[in-house]
Amino acid sequence: MAMPQIQASPEAQSDLQKRLARIAGQVRGVQKMLDEGRDCQAVLQQLAAIRAAVQQASLILVRSYAAECLARPDTESPEELADSLIGALTKLP
Repeated sequence: MAMPQIQASPEAQSDLQKRLARIAGQVRGVQKMLDEGRDCQAVLQQLAAIRAAVQQASLILVRSYAAECLARPDTESPEELADSLIGALTKLP
């Protein structure tokens, strides 16, 4: 079953863009840490922070997806809607 396109609110879209830019900066920071031979614990701590940031961004997107599906309940049966939402949730990190 094809997933519907998400029409996130402008606020959610802006929040996601900011979070993704911050995550990209964190990833570049970890690359630099590796180039500099930094302590493994410090690198792992930054990787954990990146994972948490990605999870939060994913939750914002899933919330927008759920709101979109619930706003159009007439396009899918309750079972199809539940399956669609569960499919989206299983893709979270």
